[in-house]
Amino acid sequence: MCLLLWELYPNLHFPVTFFISLTLEHKKGELKSKSYTHTRAQKYNMKDGSIYGVITVHVFDYAAQNLPLNSFLCLSFPCALPHLSFCFASQNTTKRSSPSPLSLSPFLSLSQHILRKKMGSASLSFLKQNNIIHLKILMVLFLSCIPDRTNLCSNNSFATLTVPPRFNSTNISLSSLETLTLDGYFSFENNHHAAKDFGNLYHFLPSAVLHPKSVSDISTTIRHIFKMGSASELTVAARGHAHSIQGQAQAHQGIVINMESLQGLKMQVHTGDMPYVDVSGGELWINILHETLKHGLAPKSWTDYLHLTVGGTLSNAGISGQAFQHGPQINNVYQLEVVTGKGEVVTCSEKQNADLFYAVLGGLGQFGIITRARISLGPAPKMVKWIKVLYSEFSTFSKDQEHLISSENSFDYVEGFVNINRTGILNNWRSSFSPKDPLQANKFTSDGRTLYCLEMVKYFNPDETKTMNQDIKNLLSQLNYIPSTLFLSEVSYVEFLDRVHVSERKLRAKGLWEVPHPWLNLLVPKSRISVFAEEVFGNILTDTSNGPIIIYPVNQSKWNNKTSLVTPDEDIFYLVAFLSSAMPSSTGTDGLEHILTQNKRILDFCATAQLGMKQYLPHYNTHEEWQTHFGSLWEVFVQRKSTYDPLAILAPGQRIFQKAVRTS
Repeated sequence: MCLLLWELYPNLHFPVTFFISLTLEHKKGELKSKSYTHTRAQKYNMKDGSIYGVITVHVFDYAAQNLPLNSFLCLSFPCALPHLSFCFASQNTTKRSSPSPLSLSPFLSLSQHILRKKMGSASLSFLKQNNIIHLKILMVLFLSCIPDRTNLCSNNSFATLTVPPRFNSTNISLSSLETLTLDGYFSFENNHHAAKDFGNLYHFLPSAVLHPKSVSDISTTIRHIFKMGSASELTVAARGHAHSIQGQAQAHQGIVINMESLQGLKMQVHTGDMPYVDVSGGELWINILHETLKHGLAPKSWTDYLHLTVGGTLSNAGISGQAFQHGPQINNVYQLEVVTGKGEVVTCSEKQNADLFYAVLGGLGQFGIITRARISLGPAPKMVKWIKVLYSEFSTFSKDQEHLISSENSFDYVEGFVNINRTGILNNWRSSFSPKDPLQANKFTSDGRTLYCLEMVKYFNPDETKTMNQDIKNLLSQLNYIPSTLFLSEVSYVEFLDRVHVSERKLRAKGLWEVPHPWLNLLVPKSRISVFAEEVFGNILTDTSNGPIIIYPVNQSKWNNKTSLVTPDEDIFYLVAFLSSAMPSSTGTDGLEHILTQNKRILDFCATAQLGMKQYLPHYNTHEEWQTHFGSLWEVFVQRKSTYDPLAILAPGQRIFQKAVRTS
């Protein structure tokens, strides 16, 4: 058999591996070329019982790993199967009359009929060159190797020939991964953790998880999948700290890369006139904070939650209350190391491979996996003055926010929150803040009201306290908040930046952290924010008990329009984040179904009112929706995809592009 294979495929390396699978063909009048795999046969109408089993031999040349899957040798051996038990391994034991003994002559005749019907297929194109005789000889030898050929058409529940329970190109692709030489390793079992994320809404189980110990591991894996071409079903998703919401870091039956395995790569802090830190794409921002503080430095732009990976936030934007001053995190990167969808390791920056650099920043993981980043640093303060005030009118609240982000000498951090029908807001603040006027604060009530909280921070060092207090006094005098709601606190810089982690620990202790989080993040243009607030905060939402609603403006001028991130086309736009948590099994207003319905109402209103809104951390289900989201940038986005990930291997969980798979 091997000699004949060698004659058909002169370049084939031996030993080779054979995979044998069963497909079904339905005969009604004449044999149809359309086939059904045995895993799908139960869904196929087989009333007349004229089913033909097709045993397919797939030959994979492991020695020549660059042999694409579409070069497999596929040979079919039909036989009559008037019963179903062979296909389903005794799942259906209905017996019918036994067929006549298998005859080799009609067997070969029927094989030639199938081959004539499929002469155009790539997998059998070699038969066009007078190789039918080779096939006949090969079938004779193959059948002679089967201990009990007649059992192929018997009424026994199992045939002598063992058929894998499931066969497709993924099986072959996964087997080939075991031949790769890596510093890290693959895990093929117990990977359920890779099918979970913070959102807890989607759970797609991967076929394998790569735990890389070097960038080469990632490059080798992706390059291997790329060389297998479109016949391989494998896709790849980079998974950091799994804080995605909609399954974006998952890969159904693909490969998930555990990026946190790269944290062992040492951070390198460089001081000087333009300080920076080189970090792994799998490094957590909280670790970067602690390491850079040793040098009196820190990144300039943050996210509210620091237990996120560098690659994760840079693939989106990375936004917090400092963004009005320094832009998002993607605006504070000097250089990236990226593994593209071809497996190439590329260093890029504004001056080197700039197109890839801007494509990856905010690119939702579509063009490459960030394996290393050079982050801009600035002087780190020791302390912060943390201030909260309340407003009863949205127009006054938004006007003051816009004033602060447009002022030369302003706060270092500006955010806001919406509170609808919340009781005891000021009492909740007292655990960490002190009222400027305790007597007046005691008289204030928030019950049944919609109130807007403005949160501000001023950085300072201990020897700057006097100057800092005067600056704050001047800034507050320009605002129109409710005087009795002024609360202040002084904490360390680290304590402020890591504030959400404190809440996380409390929620974990109550078992309320790993619940569904149907978050919705929107970017709304300044000119339409009042219309948005009136409808959403006035009609759609009745309370904010399911989680905080964050709202604050940012300056478009601080955002680089060369990146892949899509924002509203105005000088100022607002981030509005609905950070809801759903209670498992609840059917009430705190349940998942209610919150998802509420989110849909908000999105439907934005579309109907034509607000010009864009989703941040976007999630869409159709190609058309993604095209609308990117608008005029869609053509560039698609062109970049075809350049850096032409097979659509990367980030399948975003559901933007689908990998084209050729079946044999």
